[in-house]
Amino acid sequence: MLVAAGVFFAMWRLAGQAPPPEQVVVDAVVEVATPVADSVVIDLPTAVPDGFPISDLPVLQDSSLVPAFNPHTYQGNRPNHTFQTYVVVRGDTPNKIAERFGISPETLLGGNPKLSEESNLLQTDAELIILPINGVLHDVAPGDTLESISLRYGIPVEDIIAYGPNNLEFPYRLYPETQILVPGAVRDVFVWTPPSLDTVRSSSGGIAPLIVGTGTFIFPVGSRNFTQFYWYGHRGVDIGLTEGTGVAASDTGTVTFAGWNIYGYGNLIVVNHGNGFETLYAHLSGINVGPGQIVYQGNIIGASGNTGNSSGPHLHFEIRINGNPDDPCWYLGC
Repeated sequence: MLVAAGVFFAMWRLAGQAPPPEQVVVDAVVEVATPVADSVVIDLPTAVPDGFPISDLPVLQDSSLVPAFNPHTYQGNRPNHTFQTYVVVRGDTPNKIAERFGISPETLLGGNPKLSEESNLLQTDAELIILPINGVLHDVAPGDTLESISLRYGIPVEDIIAYGPNNLEFPYRLYPETQILVPGAVRDVFVWTPPSLDTVRSSSGGIAPLIVGTGTFIFPVGSRNFTQFYWYGHRGVDIGLTEGTGVAASDTGTVTFAGWNIYGYGNLIVVNHGNGFETLYAHLSGINVGPGQIVYQGNIIGASGNTGNSSGPHLHFEIRINGNPDDPCWYLGC
């Protein structure tokens, strides 16, 4: 049978008090399994009077309507990207390619991270991925979250979710070994820091005198066969050469590094010019100098090669000012 009941009646009964009979409110109908002799209508209060001991009432917790998320059973949509590809032709530069597709040169790096690892990759017949918008194509790794990716690239989570082909729907689960596009992001480029002059002088017993360069630079090789120029993803110029061609010091200075570099440069020479400038000569096949040695502008210090992250014989040449890479063509007049 049916028994009229209300929430406040239960509250009064639990408190050990009889409810006032002034009004009758029937706000719930409960079906019970046990028969009751007569139908009962209960007088209920319309409000809790002052001083009622609410703290004595039990607190009911029921989360049955919100089941816990089970990542093992939930299967969301994977990203669904469509990209153009482009094959580099002779005379192409990052700026020309980017302008052709309406993106920034940095976005070439966003879709092709190896451009920062292999300095001569932007050569004829190389195939590049062209992203549809400016940003970075991020490889999802175990443990990645939208928040961690947002923090890494400095892009709001909402922008990542809003990019349709990422297929991100609540609860926004990411899947390792897939890729999501981070709109507006720029991929970081690692810049290796050579040893300082003070470090080299102390390691050589402090006997190496400080020498200051002329402040002007000459081409380290006779060739002008540039295979890649300076841009965000490539902090120097590449000059195509026959392996074994002599490489000269671009200005007078002290050698601070001469040997194998583990960050892709291969055999590398660094000359500190004592005036804030440094020059780097990479991918060499031979080295003729050592750390702490003074070299003068035009001295042969090594030979061109194809070592390290290199896809063909060439010289990778950098000029840095106060530790920051600068475009060598500003100084050489490429």
